Amino acid sequence: MEPVTLTKTEARKIILNAAGLARRSQFGTGIEAVYRLIDHLGFVQLDTNYVVERAHHHVMAARIPGYQTEWLGQLCEDGSIFEYFASDAGYLPMHDFRFSLPVKRAFKTQRRPLTPAETKLLKEVLDRAEREESLMVGDFDNDRVEASTGWWDWRPAKVALERLYLDGELMINRTKGFQKVYVLPVNTVPPETDLTMPSDIEYARFVIRRTLGALGVAYAKEIAWRARYVKGNLVKKELEQMARSGEIRTVIVEDLKGPIYMLPDTEMHPEISGEVFILSPFDILNVFRHRLKDFFHFDYQIECFVPAPKRQYGYFSLPVLAGETFIARMDAKADRKKKILIVHNLHFEPIDLDETTIEKLAQSLKAFVRFNQCNDIVFKKSNNPNWLETIIERLSR
Repeated sequence: MEPVTLTKTEARKIILNAAGLARRSQFGTGIEAVYRLIDHLGFVQLDTNYVVERAHHHVMAARIPGYQTEWLGQLCEDGSIFEYFASDAGYLPMHDFRFSLPVKRAFKTQRRPLTPAETKLLKEVLDRAEREESLMVGDFDNDRVEASTGWWDWRPAKVALERLYLDGELMINRTKGFQKVYVLPVNTVPPETDLTMPSDIEYARFVIRRTLGALGVAYAKEIAWRARYVKGNLVKKELEQMARSGEIRTVIVEDLKGPIYMLPDTEMHPEISGEVFILSPFDILNVFRHRLKDFFHFDYQIECFVPAPKRQYGYFSLPVLAGETFIARMDAKADRKKKILIVHNLHFEPIDLDETTIEKLAQSLKAFVRFNQCNDIVFKKSNNPNWLETIIERLSR
């Protein structure tokens, strides 16, 4: 089958449509839209950073007007979605549960062998979970032998709970305060759920189709990323086979080196609304830095992982998208006690903005303030004082 040739503009539109950012309410409204979005993307990354509202809620609120943070918990409770790993921790649709099994097997078999003491502890914790039905780290006495040396120096009981979770012996629910509650799968997974282990080929093809559905247009390395915990996975091999057979299409994009792929039934010319979206750094659109450079000419890096002296734009800089163009990045923090959203830096990209886009940005800022349960917004700095003054004036109306 002949490759599909796309301009970068055409590729961007396909990518945005696949990400659910072609227009607001692309998946509807209400809790049903949350499920439809997760089912479409196949995976929504979870993150604990609470500078502004957490990433998984941010992803939803950017796309679904009136989003309520309790909806994700409700979907977990009714068995529509579950929390586990794909490329990272996140929420997945329950009907994809069997495709989490290869990842669980990988965690169980690819780590170093357990010591007798570790094996004993895992059994004791699992036995207790079976008796008590749910466990939290706080249910265990502090069993640390030596003083902690850092954030990730977990005490043995927490390590045991996390290993049992990664192995698939336990699952995670969340309290309203986002604390982990470890439960048995039998009490969480609906009885009609398919639990058969997929073959290596079946798993690879699932990853390919799922990832291309969410990314629209993608390189092999982005597709393989979703299967990164399964060593020796067949994603790249099956990509080549599926491209030869026409099950996926090879794409040629101007000035970009392939191979690049897409699904055969991809919508080729979606309309982009021109709405302004304030996005999470962990949004599916933003997690691959090279992809933003190649397709959007946007050099973006989340700087909370960068040493403070080397940060350019701020600790938790949020990409701001207008239509198919990134127009700014906003380093923000929600002061929840004072109910003020503090914008430490609103840095505009070197492009011209019209009055309509500035007005849409102001409206998106209003919605973002409400989403973060704040009543007001304060700006500390911007590289374009004139545009900032206009935005402040629009916000005061």
